Amino acid sequence: MNQSLLELRHLKTLLALREAGNLSRAAQLLNLTQSALSHQMKGLEEAYGTALFERKSSPVAFTAAGQRLLRLADAVLPQVSEAERDVARLVGGAAGTLRIAVECHTCFDWLMPAMDALRARWPEVELDIVSGFHADPVGLLHQDRAELAIVSELSDDEAGVVYSPLFSFEIVALLPQGHALLAKPWLYAQDFADHTLITYPVPDDMLDLVRHVLRPAGVTPPRRTSELTVAMLQLVASGRGLAALPVWAVKNYLDRGYVAHQRIGREGLTGRLYAATPERLADRPYLAEFVRIMREASLLNLPGVTLL
Repeated sequence: MNQSLLELRHLKTLLALREAGNLSRAAQLLNLTQSALSHQMKGLEEAYGTALFERKSSPVAFTAAGQRLLRLADAVLPQVSEAERDVARLVGGAAGTLRIAVECHTCFDWLMPAMDALRARWPEVELDIVSGFHADPVGLLHQDRAELAIVSELSDDEAGVVYSPLFSFEIVALLPQGHALLAKPWLYAQDFADHTLITYPVPDDMLDLVRHVLRPAGVTPPRRTSELTVAMLQLVASGRGLAALPVWAVKNYLDRGYVAHQRIGREGLTGRLYAATPERLADRPYLAEFVRIMREASLLNLPGVTLL
């Protein structure tokens, strides 16, 4: 019997290419380097003697051979995933509670769809969000009040907690259209000194702009807070102050010209998010799948996101 050269990893790569639209983003989805992904596909194409996709098209366009393998991937990979979940259920790791604590106001834009996807795959898992925003979401893990926390920083001395990287993103300054600071190539800490800073009502240690830019420079602008992103943007548009938010959280408003944006620092201000779970629960299969879903959903749906 002839052994097929086709492996599940090849099918997963083809699906990632279709979902991501290009080699670079597909490589991030698969946690591979772009060169490793290209080498894998080139080897498969050489074995079949035909191209599977057009490399210069954007998004990726598949040849007839590539489309045939994609149909195979669509049929096979969901069955493989379902079988693996069934095995986990047989072993006894399916049921459980997953309470999620968040420290960022903008997380719900991508968190809710990820929760919906997990609910469809693991209906036995009871999903919930710990109400309110928490200055110390990891503390809720230790208090057995949550099983997963979305955090913006790692804590090396946090015993009994496992951190999984999610994604990074650029945080930009938001200004009213026509503001004088838009003439600058980027903003320094001192540029915020004489403008009201509009933020969410959270501690300063949860604000990347304050923590990484303003505080080190000794800049303390006047402050105003708002619970809602849209309210913050309305205040900015009205000339009441400046704000700093992730690009992905405000892209629709930027595209419509409701407010303008400016880079913070020459290299930009980068935010990062991680999933923290108690070490005793880290091997639960539904937790591992939820982390994977969050990473994939963020890369595919949030503009300007890079997986960590």
